[in-house]
Amino acid sequence: MSTLGWLQSKRSPRAFSSFRLVLLGVAFVAAAIVGCGGGGGPGSRLVLPLPSALPVSRSSHVVIVVMENKDFGEVIGHEDAPYANRLAARYALATASYGVRHPSLPNYLALTAGSTFGIDSDCTDCAVNATNLVDQLERAGVRWKAYMEGMPSPCFLGASAGGYAKKHDPFLYYRDVATNVLRCARVVPFGQLGLDLRGGRLPTFVWITPNLCDDTHDCGVHDGDRFLASLVPALLRELGPHGFLVVTWDEGKQEGKQGCCRLASGGRIPTIVAGPDVRRGVRVTTPIDHYSVLRTVEDALGLPALRHARCSCTSTLARAFIHAPRIRHGAR
Repeated sequence: MSTLGWLQSKRSPRAFSSFRLVLLGVAFVAAAIVGCGGGGGPGSRLVLPLPSALPVSRSSHVVIVVMENKDFGEVIGHEDAPYANRLAARYALATASYGVRHPSLPNYLALTAGSTFGIDSDCTDCAVNATNLVDQLERAGVRWKAYMEGMPSPCFLGASAGGYAKKHDPFLYYRDVATNVLRCARVVPFGQLGLDLRGGRLPTFVWITPNLCDDTHDCGVHDGDRFLASLVPALLRELGPHGFLVVTWDEGKQEGKQGCCRLASGGRIPTIVAGPDVRRGVRVTTPIDHYSVLRTVEDALGLPALRHARCSCTSTLARAFIHAPRIRHGAR
């Protein structure tokens, strides 16, 4: 049912150029409405008030933060990641978590659609015509938004800008997101996260991609840890009564040497789960991969599992929780 395609394959050059101008115009208007604040260059920080100063959420939220290119042992137990280790010690840590493939992009697609769709590179002009997590969320009436550090404007379709890289933004690879003005406007610069947190407007499903330094792709573990320490406390405050946060890395460095779960061969990576219903100090030892993370999110939101996430061979992060999370949809 799913096919790998090219975004321009169905359009004439003139029609595609006109459509792109419309999207850019909408993005400019949206940026003017919500405020810029794209996150600047690598290493920038989102300035937030103390968590205690943020409004208390009465509804629950699922938040995914994806970091980059570090093996399990480069983060867990390492002196350069004091905050991540405190978070893992307090909440749940998956000790047998694996990336799906190398390089980055296939892992992001796995996390949001349950397949790599045959993509084995970080292509920026490829696209996917297939049901994805956004389709599921919108069909179920679940509010969502993806926050991209370094993105210069909502629905920016370029390959890169400052610390932003499209290869770490899976949403714009799905044709029915990238070519849909309303959907595409929900893929926004990082500054919008600060506004939404302060204003009590965090959607039910939140995706966060840091820039190339803060995600540890171009910078060290210490830089990523500082980023998490500056952001995660505010997110924990806003998870609501039954929400949860997953911090994971896309892939490890051990190419072709570490894998699990029949489908995963992207190296052993850290995956941390935090939230009010997460067991304190638990270690999830069952092997998991990115399809497991997607399945955990889908189960929590009452969505049908997509592709490899649906496989009986795919374990979930259920053991991390005191009881199976069930996130009610609707406004805050």
